[in-house]
Amino acid sequence: MKNLIIVLALSYMGSTYSQIQSPQASPTGMISQTVGVSKISVEYSRPGAKNREIFGGLVPYGKVWRTGANKATKITFEENTVFGGKKVKKGDYSLFTVPGKEAWNILLNSETELWGAGDYKEENEVCNITLKPIKTEDFTETFTIEFGAFNSFEAEMILKWANTKVVIPVKSMSKKKIEKQYLDLLVEGPSANSYYNGARFFLENELDMNLALEWVNKAISKREDAFWMQYRKACILEKLDRDKEAIATAKDVIKIAKEKEDDYGYIRKSEKLIDDIKSK
Repeated sequence: MKNLIIVLALSYMGSTYSQIQSPQASPTGMISQTVGVSKISVEYSRPGAKNREIFGGLVPYGKVWRTGANKATKITFEENTVFGGKKVKKGDYSLFTVPGKEAWNILLNSETELWGAGDYKEENEVCNITLKPIKTEDFTETFTIEFGAFNSFEAEMILKWANTKVVIPVKSMSKKKIEKQYLDLLVEGPSANSYYNGARFFLENELDMNLALEWVNKAISKREDAFWMQYRKACILEKLDRDKEAIATAKDVIKIAKEKEDDYGYIRKSEKLIDDIKSK
């Protein structure tokens, strides 16, 4: 009877213990970032330094690393992307690295279900780039992947841990796609806003300025009181080195905007544009 009680007690304790959730030593992290008009998502584990020597110690130089802990880091590209200067098709990949003192290899692999780097196969690599690691003054206790240095179609994906970081340039391939969409749309007799948005996109991405001017003029012909459209026209004229016309248009912006209840900052922007042109 005594033995039976002990067995039941141990069984109960085991059952209870199996239901207890404790924190992971390397918790899972996830980051999703829009670059251009498509998302890049990364799912990874985040080990801590915990007073250990990281690169050249815990993570040996010259060996494939899972770039985190536990299951291999997974990266998903929603659209075709230029990753570290290499074109990569949309889809899911595992992200591995080979750290070194002077250079790191950044690897994308088509096998996404690996646990660690033990079964890593070079034949499944779809991308292998070499980058220089950067020593940092600030210490990063927990391995981190983040994005920064954004513009319309480009960003940087940053791997950092301890006093080391690696910066991977990322570029969206959607610029041409959007350009074509605007060209197709504007053939079909669009609204003032469509013409304006197309002109603004071409201006901000330094595409065909003459076409941008044509479109913004068509937009203004439909909305003569739209001072924000007039401001973009002034910017386009400045890009075309038609400075006198740009200044005259910027002055028109100020005149029209002063008659409105709110100028949304376009008076100040136009005054600055005039000053910038005059100071050339």
